[in-house]
Order: sequence, then structure tokens, then C-alpha cells
Amino acid sequence: MPNAKYVFVTGGVTSSLGKGIISASLAKLLQARGLRTTIQKFDPYINVDPGTLNPYEHGECYVTEDGAETDLDLGHYERFLNIKTSQTNNVTSGRIYQSVIEKERRGDFLGKTVQVIPHITNEIKERMLLLGKGNEHDVVITEIGGTVGDIESLPYIEAVRQLRWELGRENCVVIHLTLVPFLSAAKELKTKPTQHSVKTLMESGINADVLVCRTEHELSDDLRKKLALFCNVEQEAVIQSIDVKTIYDVPILMYEEGLDKVVMKRLEIDLDTKPDLAQWQSFLKRHKHPKSSVTIGLIGKYVELQDSYKSILESFVHAGASNEVEVKVVPLHSSDLDEKDVHNKFESFDGVLVAPGFGERGIEGKINAIKYVREQKIPFFGICLGMQMAVIEYARNVLQLPRANSVEMDADTPHPVISLMDEQRNIANKGGTMRLGAWACAIEKNTLLHKIYNSDYTEERHRHRYEFNDAYYDQFNKYGMVASGVNPQTKLVEAIELLSHPWFVGVQYHPEYRSTVAQPHPLFVDFVNACNNYAQSKK
Repeated sequence: MPNAKYVFVTGGVTSSLGKGIISASLAKLLQARGLRTTIQKFDPYINVDPGTLNPYEHGECYVTEDGAETDLDLGHYERFLNIKTSQTNNVTSGRIYQSVIEKERRGDFLGKTVQVIPHITNEIKERMLLLGKGNEHDVVITEIGGTVGDIESLPYIEAVRQLRWELGRENCVVIHLTLVPFLSAAKELKTKPTQHSVKTLMESGINADVLVCRTEHELSDDLRKKLALFCNVEQEAVIQSIDVKTIYDVPILMYEEGLDKVVMKRLEIDLDTKPDLAQWQSFLKRHKHPKSSVTIGLIGKYVELQDSYKSILESFVHAGASNEVEVKVVPLHSSDLDEKDVHNKFESFDGVLVAPGFGERGIEGKINAIKYVREQKIPFFGICLGMQMAVIEYARNVLQLPRANSVEMDADTPHPVISLMDEQRNIANKGGTMRLGAWACAIEKNTLLHKIYNSDYTEERHRHRYEFNDAYYDQFNKYGMVASGVNPQTKLVEAIELLSHPWFVGVQYHPEYRSTVAQPHPLFVDFVNACNNYAQSKK
């Protein structure tokens, strides 16, 4: 196939219908048929990237290998497809406008009046086509963020309209994801919201080729015919997306509905092979039929919004299936953890993970939690700030440095066991200036980390400013907290562990960003195994 084909996924009626999961599921099916498939996300907000957004606003900020701070949907793309995304897979309006304005300042437009059409739409189209160049991909799926009808989405819809004409209908398909609500009083599904959403799309010059209908109840044949008739699509292109227990059921559901076949037919792709979903089916079987269960406490600052720790939660799903263990995650707000009641709240836990975060709110609660699990020999896993809190707790209670802290929380601490990186000291801008992306980690032999990775070396993704202060390394090492992972170039500590504890590991990096269905991250797999062993020992 010499040229890439393009699939655009839009959403209507309401947000949060799952465009990212539908896009990833379709990509998985096409990939399973042997097509080289990738996905990209276009977000209509003005932020240049999600890096400066509060997790309560937008959920987790996902980080790619090349250091891009992106939308959390890119995590779904990587987890489903077992591929690595990059800066080019996530574009925001902020980035689009920034690029156009920079070109205008350089004089690239030769004095012309710069307008939304054609300059902004041309920039959007250029980014949309970027992944399709170079003959690396057969199909590029583009998810358009927001909801059709939103003012901020209009330039993207116009760009798609133009591309359909420029690429030709056989090279471009539009999937519209919409909601078919159930009115309990009338006891029936209503199609009118979908009809209006499709009409809004048509007013922008685009006819949807495929309708994917989110629903709580089965769509009858009559209802499918009605939707096909009034929304100008063929009946086979009315795809039901009924609520499921897990997002990992969606590719199977879309296969049964024939979404991949409909898309391939419209793109004139001739592939007789059935998708190879054996590995996916095996994962689902292990996930749905565990042999035991564990309860893990997730200690964080943003636990009210589940999407804030999306990659961690999904990593537990992957690791649980790998161990044939059901992982029950209990979120606890770190601000609510007093030293007095930690025992009561943690009594039922088989392990504790202290999550990443920024700022001083809830810090003492995390330290209280870590002190308890360290002393009680409960499996502990600290990620990024979680590792830093483990270092502070150990410094205060074992090294007898009661005012030990991070300079992020206390700039005047006499014992800055966590300090600011030298290259970060004079940085004023917050966006895109942290230690980001994949960094090397040399793993010390005869450590738990070495046993888990079964390697002397790994590369993991980072997103932070503050580091372990190596001026205190000898003191920590003397009292049994060792650096089991170190960056070979900078000598910065990447991982710590306790020699006297059955499973106590803290990592400065974010292993959750690398866990996929096909390759669960070894740290999560071993942590869940340790939690399972601890649970069995309590019986």
C-alpha cells in the first residue's frame, strides 16, 4: 500500500463518550489484520500541551519517550497497540496557533493577512498528514477532541472537510461517535440527539461514513434502520458501542459489530485475513478469571478524579492479569492520613503505592503512610514524588534528621535530602522544562531491581524537577537504603530500595507509562506478586 489511508473520529452530543477507546480499538483490529496503524489526537484547547494543566482539569498528563507531555488518550493508544507515540501524535490549538504566529513573525507569509482559513486550517492539515508520510503507516487514525458544534473545534472540522476533498473519498473515512440515551420514564432509546449531532456535522460540510452509538441498551434492527435513514449512512455502518465492564472488551465488541470491516470496505483495503486476537483474548481470560485477589492502597493527592492516575490503574490491570490476580485498588487522599489512624485504614491492605504529584499539600500524610508500611513490612512502591517521600521518611526516622525535607516543600530545610537539579534553578517557565522523556538507568547487581528487570540497564520515562541529593548518599547507604538504579551520565539516583524489607522500592521515573497489554511492566508485575505473597501469608 503506497499511500496511507486516514480515519477521522469525531464526537457528538456530549463529551467523555470514549473516542480514545474507540480509536484505539479500531487501531488494534486493523493492526491485528497486519496493517501498520498509528493514532494521533488533536485537542482544541489553547494550552500548548497538558503539562501545566491541573489533573482535576484534564486528568493525567501522559509522557512519551521523546519527552512530550500529552493527553492521557495517548496512553490508551500505547497500551492497546504496544507502540511508542511521540510529539507528533498529540497536537493542541495552542501549538497550532503558536506555530502560525511564529511563521508570521518570521515573514513566512510574505505580508499576507493571516487568517483561520487558510493559515490555521493549513497548519492543522499539515500536522494531520505528517504521520502518513514516509510510507511507515498504512492507516492513520486521527481523534478530534471536543464535541461537534463547539466553537473551538470548528477549524479542525473544516480541516477534515478539506482533506476529504483533497485525499479522495476512498482514502478518508469519518467516524462519528454519538450517544443514544435511554429515557427510563418512556422506557426507550432516543435517536434525536444523534440526528441533531449528525446534522451539525453536515452543516460543516461533512457526512459521517460510520456512526458509533454509545448506549446502555441493545440497539434494535428497527432503531438501526432509523439511524441509517435519518443520518445518511448505510445500516451496516451503524455500530453499537454498549457499556462494558472493562475498556479491554471494546476491541472484541467492535470486531463483533464489524467496525473494522466497514472501515476497510470504505477505504478500499482488500485484506482477507482475520485479525489475530489470540494474545488479546488470552489477556482478557486471565483478567476476568483470577485465581486470587489483593487489595492495594493508592495514596495520592488527586484521588477524587480517577483519570488522574489512569496509567497506574491500567498498569495494575496488566500486572494483575499477568499474575492471574484481581487487583482491588483503594484510593486514599494523602491529606486524610494522620499517624494515629493509619493502622486502621491500612489493616486490610496487601500493599501500598504512593503516587506522583507536585506541591506540599498532603505530604505529611504520605510520610505517615510510608513509615507504617516500612515498619510493618507491607510491600511498598513509590513513584516519583512517592520515592522522594520514602527518602524523606527514612531520613527523619532512621537517619535521625527530623527536619529533613525536599526544597520543593521547605526551601530552608537544614537537610535537603531532595533538592532542585542544577539546570532547573534559574528556570521561570513551567511548561516543558522538567526532566522529561526516556532516560538511562544503570541497575546495580544483587538488588531487587536487578532481579525484577533481569538486566543491568533500562530506559524509563521521567517528569519531575527535583532529585535525590547525592550529598546524603553515604548516610542512606550506611543505614540500609541503597541506590539500586543510577543514571550513568548524570549519576542522579533513579531508584532506591531497602535491604531489610521484603519489597520496598521507590523509583524517580514513571514505569506506568511503559506498561501495555502485551508487555506489562516488570515492576508492577513483581509488586503485585509480592502483594499476593503477603496476602497469602496473612491467611
